[in-house]
Amino acid sequence: MKKRNLFAIGSLFGIICLSAADAAPQPLTFNDEDSIRWAEGKVGTFRYKPGMDVRKWQAEARKDLIKKLGIEAKLKALRVPLSPRILWQRKVKNGTITKLILQSEKDYSFPAYLCIPDGNGPFPVWICVQGHGTGMHASISVRWQDEKTFKYDGGDRNFVEQCLERGYAALCIEQRAMGERSGYSDHRPGCLRQARHALMFGETLIGNRVFDVDRGIDFIYSRKDLRHDRIGIVGNSGGGTTSIYSGAILDRLTHVMPSSCFSTYRDSILKIEHCGCNYFPGMLNWGDMGDLAGLCAPKTLVIVSGVSDMIFPIEPAKAEFKHAKMIYRAMGIPNRCHHVIGNKGHRFYKDEAWKVMEPLYK
Repeated sequence: MKKRNLFAIGSLFGIICLSAADAAPQPLTFNDEDSIRWAEGKVGTFRYKPGMDVRKWQAEARKDLIKKLGIEAKLKALRVPLSPRILWQRKVKNGTITKLILQSEKDYSFPAYLCIPDGNGPFPVWICVQGHGTGMHASISVRWQDEKTFKYDGGDRNFVEQCLERGYAALCIEQRAMGERSGYSDHRPGCLRQARHALMFGETLIGNRVFDVDRGIDFIYSRKDLRHDRIGIVGNSGGGTTSIYSGAILDRLTHVMPSSCFSTYRDSILKIEHCGCNYFPGMLNWGDMGDLAGLCAPKTLVIVSGVSDMIFPIEPAKAEFKHAKMIYRAMGIPNRCHHVIGNKGHRFYKDEAWKVMEPLYK
């Protein structure tokens, strides 16, 4: 047989093998026992310990986290005008939704839904951020293709409907690398590419998403129909991650409700395959998720987990919550830190979560 034919047969066999591998279910865990072993027993520099001066710890841990996320300069720099530009407006059940564009940085803007309930303001407001789907449209239960046709994406991710029926305003932010900002025509997440590119500029995708939330808060502060003393943030999965990091860093937020994003760095982010947007340099050297939650204090914090969440294991989540509660207790506010555990998997649990949060939001 000629070499060319052998090469062709070999290439075809390789393509068949690759296709079969792509079609097969992929394991959740990384086959990287070395990294998992190296992380065993590792304690980050800013892991809170009983007896520490909790406020001094917060200041130092937050400063280092901001630096590691690559947004130190952005948070301090003079900001460009938001220049809100309205795209459309429509009446919905319990309120009105306005789609607009906000300028976050000189060369970057993001779409958002401003959702105002019926009645007289000023209204308490929630910033809503979606996870790895096709974008912020899930918060208002419509198809992204026309933003009119009803489509409920499941998992209690219709945050706007939940807010409006409670008399709360909402600002839904399109996250970087997701939805209309994914870089793909079908709106599938583009996190891996954008996370890598952010690193090339000394930034991180998580950090840039937190910065966009801060710009959303700038917009809220510019409006008289929204309360500035009741600004919450809620999100699920990748939106939950943005919520808890924002809560740890941004002091103008007052309430934080992250969902399906909490466990330990080792047992979840290291050990289980995750999107590239979950990582920042030196995260194991910094601390852990319980410390991240502890930085949210004195804000009211309600962490939402699923008992059978396969990518944020529940037992490590319970242990890290105890760590966060210890920090809140050290600050004299243990009643502002809560853990809601739903009876299923990776999703939001609206009834259970709002039942705990609402009395603390008034």
